[in-house]
Amino acid sequence: MTNLVDITQTLAVLVLAAGWTLHASRLHRRLDRSRRDPLTGLWTRDGWTRRAERIIRRRPRAAVLLADLDGFKTVNDVHGHAAGDAVLAAAGERLTAWCGAHGVAGRLGGDEFVAVIEDDAHLDDRLADLAELLRQPVEHQGVRLRVGASIGASRLAALPEPTLTAALKAADQAMYRVKGRTRRGRRLLLAPAFAVLRGLPQRLRLAA
Repeated sequence: MTNLVDITQTLAVLVLAAGWTLHASRLHRRLDRSRRDPLTGLWTRDGWTRRAERIIRRRPRAAVLLADLDGFKTVNDVHGHAAGDAVLAAAGERLTAWCGAHGVAGRLGGDEFVAVIEDDAHLDDRLADLAELLRQPVEHQGVRLRVGASIGASRLAALPEPTLTAALKAADQAMYRVKGRTRRGRRLLLAPAFAVLRGLPQRLRLAA
């Protein structure tokens, strides 16, 4: 009789544990979905921050960037919100592809995007490539939609305090210092060298 009671209690505990495991799994999936932007598929602020912090801990030479889409409001006003959504979705897809396997992109809201990538010697060229990528036209209902991009970036290794918060602040300052300073929507600056506007690669200058 005692063995039967013990077995029954053990089974009850196992069923309860299995139920909590299933509930936790469903809750995790629901929470994970809530951290994804439904329009672009990118991480929202909270989800991106968690992953960016992990990347920074593993790769102290990471770089953080912020990007705004210039002319996005005009697209919305002239062509409607569906057209604006198409531009945002395309920007998210392009930014994800640009980040590659060792970076992570997010959407902070509106037309503001964020990313963290592993730093390399060609970061300024990569930023120019991203600016060019984001300004490529988006086809929507027979209309070619165009926006520009203002991009600011910061290398963590170059900061006095190599934290995500400090990197985001430096990238934000860099982005707003260069708004309106280059032709055809292509704007970028690598923080903290605020006094120097990085030139676009030769191929982009020739194409301008």
